[in-house]
Amino acid sequence: MSPLAIHSRQEHIRWLALAAGALFVLPHVPLGNYLLYPFMILSTWFHEMGHGLTAMAVGFQFERLVLFPNGSGFAETLRPVNASSFSQALVAAGGPIGPAIVGSLLILASTKAALWRPTLYILAGAIVLSTLIWVRSMIGWIVLPSIALVLVVIAAKGAPWLERFALQFLGLSAALSMFQQWDYLLTERAVVGGQEILSDTGAIEEYLLLPHWIWAGGIITLAALMIGASLRYALSDKRIPKRWDSGF
Repeated sequence: MSPLAIHSRQEHIRWLALAAGALFVLPHVPLGNYLLYPFMILSTWFHEMGHGLTAMAVGFQFERLVLFPNGSGFAETLRPVNASSFSQALVAAGGPIGPAIVGSLLILASTKAALWRPTLYILAGAIVLSTLIWVRSMIGWIVLPSIALVLVVIAAKGAPWLERFALQFLGLSAALSMFQQWDYLLTERAVVGGQEILSDTGAIEEYLLLPHWIWAGGIITLAALMIGASLRYALSDKRIPKRWDSGF
């Protein structure tokens, strides 16, 4: 077994906590942003796919997804002329809520050994498929397939403890990306690609009234509840593998 392998529940939680802390701390230390750059791009992908897939779910067209080198991006959608304010608000909310939903599902998938490898393959496939269909930027074409390749390697060659840890780390990375951008949620307007636009919560305010900060508070609360519940379930005594070399 690798000396880096996880051997106990306490060690598993410790490593996961360190990984979560790194997501917050590394952006503020020299070269830290370079280490986290793939995860920053992946977090933006989660966010913009949330917009795009929600748009499709309510009958809009998902045209393209653009990622910028600075980690920002946008999902371009086309709405029917008779689109309701509620459906447009749902599309705006799909961006910040999407990563929390996907993150929670990845963490929940980590509780079943039979799901570890298939989930990694499914996520890799979703990344590649979305890149082919919607992504329209060079940085996306480079970074996203590279991430998908790493996921495939982990699924095909990685030890069971690494498969489980990868799912939980990716889940945390997706869910926490929203909290790392809390200032974006709490502002009414933002600059993306050099243009000032309404933020997601600013758009919700425009469609459904109520101040944008109320919607921001609701989204943050909902995301915190989802990620908290999934972590509590996944890290309970009954869900932690007893044999770390084989899964259970």
